[in-house]
Amino acid sequence: MRTVDDFAQIRQLHSSGQSGRAIARALGCGRETVRKALSQSEPTPYRLTVPRAAPRFGAFAAIVDAIVQADESAPPKQRHTGQQIFRRLVAEHGYTGSYDPVRRYLFRRRQAARETFIPLDHPPGRRAEADFGHIHVDFPDGRRLVPVLIVTWSYSNAPFAVALPTERAEAVLQGLCEAFAFFGCVPRELWWDNPTTVAIHIHRGRERTLHSRYAALVSHYALTAKFCLPATPQEKPRVENRVKDLERQWATPVPQVADLAELNRHLRQCCVTARDRCSGSNTETVGRRFEQDRLAALALPERPFDPCVIEAGTADKYQTVAFDGNRYSVPRRWAFRSVTVKGYVDRVAIVAEGSTVIATHPRSYGKKERIVDPLHFLCVLQRKPAALDHAPVYRDWNLPPSFAALRRDLEARLGPRTGARQYIRVLQLLAHHPVERIERALANTLPPTAAAIEAAVERLARYDESVTLPADLPAVTVPPPDLARYNRFLSGVDDHGRCERPLAADQPPAVTTADHACGA
Repeated sequence: MRTVDDFAQIRQLHSSGQSGRAIARALGCGRETVRKALSQSEPTPYRLTVPRAAPRFGAFAAIVDAIVQADESAPPKQRHTGQQIFRRLVAEHGYTGSYDPVRRYLFRRRQAARETFIPLDHPPGRRAEADFGHIHVDFPDGRRLVPVLIVTWSYSNAPFAVALPTERAEAVLQGLCEAFAFFGCVPRELWWDNPTTVAIHIHRGRERTLHSRYAALVSHYALTAKFCLPATPQEKPRVENRVKDLERQWATPVPQVADLAELNRHLRQCCVTARDRCSGSNTETVGRRFEQDRLAALALPERPFDPCVIEAGTADKYQTVAFDGNRYSVPRRWAFRSVTVKGYVDRVAIVAEGSTVIATHPRSYGKKERIVDPLHFLCVLQRKPAALDHAPVYRDWNLPPSFAALRRDLEARLGPRTGARQYIRVLQLLAHHPVERIERALANTLPPTAAAIEAAVERLARYDESVTLPADLPAVTVPPPDLARYNRFLSGVDDHGRCERPLAADQPPAVTTADHACGA
């Protein structure tokens, strides 16, 4: 096929006076090519004027259709490729043709079945999309895969990202509360795929049964819960693209952080920086479009949402309550009683009598662990002093060294049995006083006994309460004294050298600071 350069050469030779026959002979081309070059400045590409006839399989086309239809219900990784269909046609149906007709038939069939889309646009403040991404992060204890919740506005594409320890319901609730606080507003619709932590049952169409706590969050923020159809992530393209940004930009190279808090500071800065860019074909920045989102969105409620999952429980004979495969301790008075357990991302709170928090523990994501507070068992310890050495809750209690020294001293002076009971009485003070106050009492009590230490702690408590100033006390600034003015008062001379008061007959004049400076 002749190129534009060939046509240019033919036209230049013709303009120099050569005939078409001479040009064809010189360039080794046909005279028809010369005539085309003289009539147009560049060659036109070849176009198929009559469509090629589709390959005719006859009975084989119906066989291929049946194989492809059967594949729709097969697992994705166990469906036929074009080569496999060709081999089956040859081996099972006596096909004698080549592979190319099979390939072209499958291509046309798939082209006809491809999905097309209608361009969408969403008004400001209406819709946001949420999804989880996953990145590898280097922590001091090694590299871990971390789930990151991303929330993105459909109109402005303003993002929010927060790393969480899990993808459970309480993590979803915590992440969304942080997202709405970060944006300062709430979308009218929040779109998800269909995670079981949000939608526990998928019904026909877009009907879903919401997780009870997610339904509470939806009610609290007055938004509408929306979900994509199964296996259609293209219904929320904004957040899908932000997941790619998370992987390729915000987490590349692999972040090296001390903990999740440092990682979240990095992610939040990435979200703030993303507002300075333009998204897609928009001429306005993400930040400017987000201001339109903010004006049209819902306002934040006056009170915050409680981002936790709630379960009912009963304390057993070991004063522990089960939650998420672990057990958490409660004070002795709540043993064998019904309580409510609130599971947060970072802690577990145990509530009784409606809204009274009776115990709070750090959240454990292990299994079959017992998380206990030594203070919860102090009243039982008086009746069972042997637990000091045999119960892990006390054997592993991390107290200041002065407590161990106190026990050794008490047992050396009073004997092991009496000394241990005296020591337990001191430990029971921790239920009502901070450990620092008891340390001060130990340092000021000689010889130390339980009664003397109790009295010292009570005195320190009364003293600490008496010297405690109210938080709203206004600040008072006292200027430093001016000694020069005091000297002038003694001398009876004002700031201008005039006598302010007469001196007594027997009173000598005072020496001023200026007199000292002059050597008087």
